[in-house]
Amino acid sequence: MFMLGEAFPNFTANTTDGEIDFHQWLGDSWGILFSHPSDFTPVCTTELSRVLKLLPEFQKRNVKVIGLSCDSVASHVEWCKDIKCYAGMNEDDKFPYPIIEDKDRHIAMKLGMVDKDELDSAGMPLTARAVFIIDSNKKFRLSLLYPATTGRNFDEILRVIDSLQLTDKAKVATPVDWKMGDDCMVLPTITEDQIPKIFPQGVTVVPLPSGKSYLRKTSCPKV
Repeated sequence: MFMLGEAFPNFTANTTDGEIDFHQWLGDSWGILFSHPSDFTPVCTTELSRVLKLLPEFQKRNVKVIGLSCDSVASHVEWCKDIKCYAGMNEDDKFPYPIIEDKDRHIAMKLGMVDKDELDSAGMPLTARAVFIIDSNKKFRLSLLYPATTGRNFDEILRVIDSLQLTDKAKVATPVDWKMGDDCMVLPTITEDQIPKIFPQGVTVVPLPSGKSYLRKTSCPKV
């Protein structure tokens, strides 16, 4: 299994948009690769419809999205009609992001996406609800793994992208339940003499029983 910070593995795949080389398809964008257990299933339909509605938000952040399941491209194409309907899209509109075919589980096994508790009619494991975020340098940045019975929260996925992109550019970390615009935490590696230059907007130290001054807040940097 690959680890956060490593180069994300490349692969070729057949998709609803034709054959792709994943790294070439990604280009200089960030990417979200998310898998789902099966086509024509209720939770998956709600998830992929939600992604349709959030596409402008992903595009604002220079993020491409791509789905994956164990079903065929032909099945995906038919299922896309239901997804568009549920999302309130015109049935004649082109489905705007690709879905990967992975009938032999080659990609799912390679990326650790399978759920051994969920089997198809042939007894083969289905893909779990995995979410992988890859940055524009093809580096693996975040992983979320949900069981088949639990739909994902794509607002949370947008939130973590905001955090990743912000903290790549500013010397801050984002605290619990943070949203874009909220106060951030100053990194422990920033020394007191560096603060005036790095944080001209100022820093607030939260008093703690330990007397240590490690909990330092600053307003959300504009990057």
